[in-house]
Amino acid sequence: MDGLPKISRDQFIASMRGKFEEIVGGVADAVNAAPDGQIINASEEEVRDLFARFRQTAYEAALQARIDAAEAAFPPSEGPNRPSKTA
Repeated sequence: MDGLPKISRDQFIASMRGKFEEIVGGVADAVNAAPDGQIINASEEEVRDLFARFRQTAYEAALQARIDAAEAAFPPSEGPNRPSKTA
């Protein structure tokens, strides 16, 4: 086998789509909630925080998907407490 299994780009995008839509909805809400004349100052920090949380969530989900794919690719080893299949 050539290295560890990769995650499916399309499946990952599909799995994150709902979270992304939630985030961009939050951006619209933050901009709309800002007082007139203070749209940037009153919404920028909240928008930055929304995307920072999304970035972390997306990265952690991608890492976990890669770990899960690797674990699925390799059968569990027969440790000392596991009966041998040849018995």
